[in-house]
Amino acid sequence: MTDSPGRPLPKVAWNLVALAVCAHAFAELAAITSYGYFRDELYYLACADHPAAGYVDQPPLSILFLSAWRAVFGDSLVALRIPPLVLGVSIVVLTALLARRLNGGRVAQGLAACAAACAPIWLGMSRYYSMNSFDILFWALAALLLAEILDLDPGRGAMPLWLLLGVVLGLGLENKISVLWLGFGLFAGLVLTPARRWLKTRGPWLAGGIAALLFLPHVLWQVANGWPTLEFMRNATQGKYKAFPLPSFLKEELLHFNLVAAPLWIAGLVWLLASRDGRRFRALGLVWATTFAILIVNGNAKPEYLSPAFAPLLAAGGVAFERLLHRGRSVWPAGVYAGALVLNTALVAPFVLPLLSVPWYLAYAKALGVKPSTSEKKEIGPLPQHYADMFGWPEMAETIASVWRTLPEADRAKTAVYVTNYGEAAAVDFFGKKLGLPPAICPHNNYFLWGARGQRPEIFLVFGGAREGHARVFESVEPGAVFTHPWVMPYESGRTVWVCRGLKIPFDQIWPGEKNFS
Repeated sequence: MTDSPGRPLPKVAWNLVALAVCAHAFAELAAITSYGYFRDELYYLACADHPAAGYVDQPPLSILFLSAWRAVFGDSLVALRIPPLVLGVSIVVLTALLARRLNGGRVAQGLAACAAACAPIWLGMSRYYSMNSFDILFWALAALLLAEILDLDPGRGAMPLWLLLGVVLGLGLENKISVLWLGFGLFAGLVLTPARRWLKTRGPWLAGGIAALLFLPHVLWQVANGWPTLEFMRNATQGKYKAFPLPSFLKEELLHFNLVAAPLWIAGLVWLLASRDGRRFRALGLVWATTFAILIVNGNAKPEYLSPAFAPLLAAGGVAFERLLHRGRSVWPAGVYAGALVLNTALVAPFVLPLLSVPWYLAYAKALGVKPSTSEKKEIGPLPQHYADMFGWPEMAETIASVWRTLPEADRAKTAVYVTNYGEAAAVDFFGKKLGLPPAICPHNNYFLWGARGQRPEIFLVFGGAREGHARVFESVEPGAVFTHPWVMPYESGRTVWVCRGLKIPFDQIWPGEKNFS
């Protein structure tokens, strides 16, 4: 595309986009009930029981949506995973529409949609309920709106687009604070490219104001609660996540978006930042470059944090490849490349979607030489953490309940369940409800703010830890049962349920020191 704005756009290649959407949806549906509830899904359900303007580890939008969704459709695995599936296919469509906005024809749109549908990281993030699939959608929608704006001249009816962009950014911030990187990248793109002419208009400033206004309720919640998210981010960065130096970070990005797709998105980045045709849309490339720079400077940021910024690169890559591969009338080169994308994704899909039973998965991973991994500083078991965290929760709740049932009925009314992390607590809340267990008490993240949850316990069923440590706090510490499971994270298995009586120190004095925001 030249610098001439207002040029008629190609038609949307709905047939090719529909193929990509169906492929993405089919893969997600094939795994929709495999394994079990993911750790974070259980925590989201627990947070949905406590609607608020914020939480220690996230803003409220995805939680409030889940609260409304669950009220209508329930909290089965299928009901819980329909929203991320719909968001996932929407991202595929938006990526294709973005390629069209960059003046890409059928080939460009088809390649962009295919690359989006086949991106392993996006397939993985669309497999369970979390704020991440919402986040990718907001980034892609913001990129499409910005591309629409950049293809206009100031004063040519762009104000509604700026206002809508402000709404998207504000809602994005209410979903995940990392949308601040998107905002910073957008500003850098406006300052450092010919798009700076827009800074002389009211549009970008009004967009920023709308975003700030929508984000204000969460900021006020942070102020009222002592800025817990800052403490959470500091602790997670320093103590929870592994460091990713530049080579490791780049390697992960290549894997996240399909090795075969690397030439496509790299070509897209070059097209946006260096080509004459991409000059008008250069700000889109700078959004990715700015976010990349922020994460690299951080040093401990997870590579997956960059994934929402890739839609413009896939779209621009489709445009660049269309001009390279679609010379003349033949579409075979693009078709062969799309086929290679699909084939590669089929090979790696079992590593991001639970398509295989555990024995078959372990055999497949061994055959391909893939070892289990985690981005956290934790010992890993036979399964990667994103799969291990789908196992053991019902069994863990049942183990605790088995000890609960051994207590005299008079003691149960004054007994609480104490666990150490939000996954365990959420499992007790979700699965333990039918087993008669009381709400879990836990010092981790938002559970700490919920405190004792109206309970005044005298007896505690403490999950995990050592007798010696508990004996410093309780007069009596007796083992009740041991939870083991072959597929969970190692630190969750082999844990004893201790029956602890006689607090030596009042609980209200102990609780503040138990806080764990990480």
